Parts: sequence; C-alpha cells; structure tokens
Amino acid sequence: MWLKFQRFLELIRFSHTIFALPFALLASFWAWIVPSPIPEIQVRFGWSSGLGILLCMVFARSFAMAVNRLLDRKWDGENPRTANRHLPAKLLGVPEVGWFTVLCGVLFIASCLLFLPNRLPALLSLPVLLFLGGYSLGKRFTWLVHVWLGAALMLAPICAWIALRGEILPKAPYDLLPAVWLGAVVLLWVSGFDILYACQDAEFDRQAGLSSIPARFGIRGALNIAKVLHFSMWIVAMGMTYWAPELSLGFLFRAVMLAVGGLLIYEHSVVSERSLDRMQLAFFQLNSIISVLILGAGALDAWLK
Repeated sequence: MWLKFQRFLELIRFSHTIFALPFALLASFWAWIVPSPIPEIQVRFGWSSGLGILLCMVFARSFAMAVNRLLDRKWDGENPRTANRHLPAKLLGVPEVGWFTVLCGVLFIASCLLFLPNRLPALLSLPVLLFLGGYSLGKRFTWLVHVWLGAALMLAPICAWIALRGEILPKAPYDLLPAVWLGAVVLLWVSGFDILYACQDAEFDRQAGLSSIPARFGIRGALNIAKVLHFSMWIVAMGMTYWAPELSLGFLFRAVMLAVGGLLIYEHSVVSERSLDRMQLAFFQLNSIISVLILGAGALDAWLK
C-alpha cells in the first residue's frame, strides 16, 4: 500500500505543488490582512478556510495531473523521455488512475464547502475542474497550450481571494486587484517556464502532430518567447508595488524581486538551443526558489506595513 501511495505521488508530481501553492497562500494572507473598503467584508483568519485553501490546491492539482497522465498516456509511451511514466510502464493501471481522478475531483468539490456560507467556491468548483482538465487536450489543437497552463495556475491566487472575500465583482473597483496582479505574475511566469520545459519534446511533438510553441517556432524562437514572458512577469511583479497601493509593498519586496530577476536570468543562461541537459535545474530547483521568495517577501512586507 505504501508503494502504491508513493507511485500516485510520483504520478501527479506532488513535489511540483510548490509552483502554485505559495501564490494561493500569499493571496490568502493578503485577503486576511488587507482591510476591505466594503463594511460587510471583514475577513478574519479561520482554520476551516485555511484548511480549505490547502485541500483545494492539493486536490485540484492532483485531479489535473491525473487527467493529463490519462489523456496523454499514448504519447507518453511513444516519447523516449516519458516512456517510463507510470501508465506507459504499467506501474499503475488505467482504471485505478481513473478512480483516483474521480476521487480527487469529488474531494475538491467537497473541500469548497469549507468556505460556507460563501457559496461561490462550491458554485465555481465544477467550471474550475473542467478548465483544469481541459488543459490536457490543448496540445491537440493549439500551440498556446503553455498559456492555458499558466491560466490554470493563475486561478490559484484568484480563487483563494474569492473564497475568502466572497465576491467576484466587488463594489470597490480595486478590491480584487491584488489577486489579479498576482495571478498575472503566475500566468506569465508559468507560461514561460513551461515553454522552456517543452523544448525537450520539440522534435517529438512535430512528428506526433502535437502543438507547442517549440514545435511551431523552433527552440530558438521558443527560448526568446520565454524570455519575453519572464521579463513581462518581472515588470508586473515590480509594478505591484505601485499599482496595488493597498498592499503597501515596498523596499523588501522590490529587493527580493531584484533577486528573482537574477534567478530568471540565470535560468535562461543554463538552457540553450544546443544544450537542454540542465533543464531540471532550470525548471524545478530555480522556479521553486522563486515561488518561495515571492511568498515570503509579499507576506512579510505587507504584514510589516
């Protein structure tokens, strides 16, 4: 049973939760500490809502990854880089992964009930699952699939804010903006590093008739597009210190974002058209550091102010 449990964690790349979870936590922290201009919205920390954010993140991501593994198992088996994944290698069976997917979806919807009397998370839970699961079909018809993945992870901070604030279209024009700015950072950042990661499969995607930016524009073009996206992400993150005044982000956040900019430059320096062998360093280790840095700086700076 323990071995089976480990295989399911490996199937969904549980360690990669570090990419989106910090942004959901940061949006939650902001929703708790930033006063609302609407008297009816006075958000206070509650263990049920905190647990709800954590469970929703885990189950939503597990659902999306399991759907991806199920729908892509044919191409995973044909691609030498992914042929040893659990379904092609028959370490896990299709029926059990299918039941695991259903279970994660049901538990995600159930976790949304922890935010009652706010009904919005429960009402939006099914559309969110459909959008997350739909990403796995993207490579079949659009090379913008990387942006779809970025948009899927962008939902993490925005949905956390909605779950705690209880409104989508607030009475005050700027009430939702902190989560929207943070969501834009996630969108640009994830889209960029997913393009980098997809460079490993550019030739296979062309031969299999799958769509991706590296397959469409070549590795050099893909690397340049990723650079533009990451530079835009850095501009938006720095801009939050001016465009989201209610957060009172200041010197600490700007200093950390300078460090994040350095990490992004290093990330692109270790990946080149001729050498993709350091992709794991660029993809997982550096991006994990970036997400944790933004969480720490965004939370501490806002709390100190």
